[in-house]
Amino acid sequence: MIIPNFRPRLRAGLPWNRRQSWLPPTWAAPVAGLTRRLGGLLLAAGLVGLLLAPLLGEALFPRLWSIEPLTYIGAALLILGLVVHGAAHLTQEALRRGEAAAVEDRRIAERWTRLTQQYFELFNHDLGRPLRRILGKEREIRELLQDTDAAIPPSVRELLDEIEEQTPSFRLMMSNIQVLIELETPNTGATLHAVEPAEVVRRIVDRYSLVAADAQKQIAWWSEPTEFGIVYCDSSAIEHIVTNLVDNTVRYAGSYVEIGLTRDEDNFYIRVGDDGPGIANRYLPFLFDRGWTPEVARREERTSSGLGLFIAHTLAKRYGGDLTVTSVAAPDPEHHTAFLVTLPLRPKQ
Repeated sequence: MIIPNFRPRLRAGLPWNRRQSWLPPTWAAPVAGLTRRLGGLLLAAGLVGLLLAPLLGEALFPRLWSIEPLTYIGAALLILGLVVHGAAHLTQEALRRGEAAAVEDRRIAERWTRLTQQYFELFNHDLGRPLRRILGKEREIRELLQDTDAAIPPSVRELLDEIEEQTPSFRLMMSNIQVLIELETPNTGATLHAVEPAEVVRRIVDRYSLVAADAQKQIAWWSEPTEFGIVYCDSSAIEHIVTNLVDNTVRYAGSYVEIGLTRDEDNFYIRVGDDGPGIANRYLPFLFDRGWTPEVARREERTSSGLGLFIAHTLAKRYGGDLTVTSVAAPDPEHHTAFLVTLPLRPKQ
């Protein structure tokens, strides 16, 4: 069993919406109701004071011959009650309008998300089909050149290798865009079903094996137990997480990428490691931030969007798990990087 190397991370609080009240949402309505009742009591006390002033004022305040203090008190309470009651009414009306505006904002966001998903599905379909044809023709050309026993010019080989290597990255980019749209969709719950994670990992390894071989790198995977069995999760989520991690490690590995799949009584673990130069400790706390890459910290041109690890980490958290990283940077002879995905075997009660 792999023991997760948990590293706590600080999270910045989300800013309040500009339409949100200065009170917390759970307090606003009770405070408005209490203020309205207080205003009503003050109004009632003021009216009682004004009504009793002609009858009791002279008896209570015999030294005053004009307007009795009870009249002042009643009038002041009446005015204060009107002010408080009016403020409570305005507050209640503002809350009602704010709730209506929030509901309308959610409806607009949901409509926008659905429309975006529809356009993206059309775009993905229309772009994915020619991409598959290009990849198929590239492999046909490679096989024809090999069958002719003719020496393939280095420039042609490099071009074919570039097409082969960029295809998984392009597919991953399209997949990441779709996942980002889904993550931004309001009220989207996690979908769980029976999944065989070993098969998901095997497909990903098959997809990247040729890319790793062309880069003269080896990619291997194993599971313990060998017959890993079924878990309750989302297969697409597992595939997105592991694909982003494998794509990252294949890019930065020195010569070797290893994927290990283990489980215990409550969770299953997917470890994706490489023998690359490693990541400096000062960068590790920011590795899963959206759009962040080490190039951003160094003010250099980015070589990636910085979304892959953010998506993997967000999906792991969404399904009740976690994603952590450990790394030893060169020139240490043991330099490496290892990502550990932790996901529950079954839904938590």
